[in-house]
This record gives sequence, structure tokens and C-alpha cells, in this order.
Amino acid sequence: MHLKFSQDIESLLKRLANQPLTLRDILAETSERGFSLTIGLLVLPFLFPMPPGASSVLGLGCLVLSVQMALGRRTPWLPRKVASFQFPRSLSLQLLKNLKRVMRLLEKIVRPRWLKVAESPKIWRWNGFCIAWLTVLLMLPFPFTNPFPTAVILLLAVATLEGDGVLMCVGYGLMALVTLFFCFIAYALLQAPNLLPNFF
Repeated sequence: MHLKFSQDIESLLKRLANQPLTLRDILAETSERGFSLTIGLLVLPFLFPMPPGASSVLGLGCLVLSVQMALGRRTPWLPRKVASFQFPRSLSLQLLKNLKRVMRLLEKIVRPRWLKVAESPKIWRWNGFCIAWLTVLLMLPFPFTNPFPTAVILLLAVATLEGDGVLMCVGYGLMALVTLFFCFIAYALLQAPNLLPNFF
């Protein structure tokens, strides 16, 4: 089964590798689907090593879009500075190289299920809230933790686009585990304040 998300992301990355496209261009082409597609495109680099300076723009863009979802918006918008961001060609090529590994796994587990849940406007807003919260965790300056919230954000973005209510519920459970993990890190640092300078 070839996912819409997989096909669209691969098509976008191929275009980005050959010609400069801004996030504004991508949103204009993808309309409402742009929420899930662009969020997926923004967080996918966090699974792999990134060029310096890109992470803050990508994280901010994901946060802005997910907050809009949580507010019930169906037309995505980005601030001018974020909307004008262009993916470096080197990053697009690297993502294309690694994309098949991620999508091969997702294509085995994603399919339309529990559509009454998946297509509910309340679930749309709840997914936005969950992605926003995970993005906040993603942006915390804790080394080596990026892949955990990133994987759950990507899972929720794919589940939203593909209409998979079961996968959404799995994502909520994983979000709770990731939250507990970050709470444990914060608690451990508070209990050992002398580690803070070395940690950051």
C-alpha cells in the first residue's frame, strides 16, 4: 500500500532538491492537506543530523501550524520569516535518501480505520494540541532526545492525513510515554542541579 503522505512527501522533496521552494509555496499547493504534509516535512529532518541553524525555523513552523490545528483552522498560515524558508538542497537530498526507510515501516501499519474518530473536528483539534505539545518538547534543549517527540509527531501527522483513528490512539499513548520521559529528565536535573551546566 502506497500512502498519500509517502507519495506527496517524496514528490515535494524531489522538487525541493531540484528547485528552491519556500514553505509558502508548499502550503499554497497543498491547501488543508498542507497541515499534515508540512508538519511531516518540518519534523522529518529531526530524525537525522541537520545543518546548523535549520532546527529553530523548522520547530517554530511546526508549532505555528499545530496551534492553528488546535484552534480549529483548516487553512494553514505561517509568519513571513518562516514562510520564506527554503529547504537547503543538501538537506532535501539527505531526506530523500532516508525517506524510504521511514515510509517502508509506516506503510505496513497505516490504513484508514475508525473513520468516525479520525474525521471528527474535535479529533482534528486534539491532534493539533498533541502535536503542539510534542513540538514544545522537541524544542527543549535536551541533547539526544529529538527523535522521541519527532517520531510521535510524524505518526500523528500521517494518521491525520490517512484517516487512521487506531494509529491516532497509539500516538496518544506514545505521547504520554514521551511526556513522562521528559518529566523524568527534568526531575533528575532538578535533583542534581550541579549537572545542569554540563547538561546544557
